[in-house]
Amino acid sequence: MILYLRSDKEVNKYVNRQSAETKEKALAFITKTNNDINNRQLYQWCISLKNSPAMIGNICLWNFSQDRKTAEMGYDLSPEFQGQGIMNEAVKAVLNFGFIQLGLDLIEAFTSKRNESSKKLLLRNNFKWNGSRNDPDDPDNFIYEIYKENYRCKP
Repeated sequence: MILYLRSDKEVNKYVNRQSAETKEKALAFITKTNNDINNRQLYQWCISLKNSPAMIGNICLWNFSQDRKTAEMGYDLSPEFQGQGIMNEAVKAVLNFGFIQLGLDLIEAFTSKRNESSKKLLLRNNFKWNGSRNDPDDPDNFIYEIYKENYRCKP
């Protein structure tokens, strides 16, 4: 599934990242991910349906600030499962984890200006677009932010 999520044109049409179109590239990504998890540089969750262990997407917190008070949230989901509220449920769980368990003050999400579904998902979860910031790595991205005080955490 990592190979699929990292190489599928539909999943990646709004994402500026290196494709993992071969098994070797997917395995290298998994190795790097495991190293980042072990070094607490990344928290990553597999998304699956309640009645099936098969991975249909993933969501993560990464790109932590030096003081570990800010992190970036990233996510992707197989197109056949989009529009069903699955990612909304995952975002809520990750926000709770980030704000309650990790003590973050701010969570950011970078999404393409053209990705209407992602923008709606972020707005639905009280993220606000920060029009004064630009993504230096991808000028096509908008940066959305949510501060802990703007999220109703569920302990």
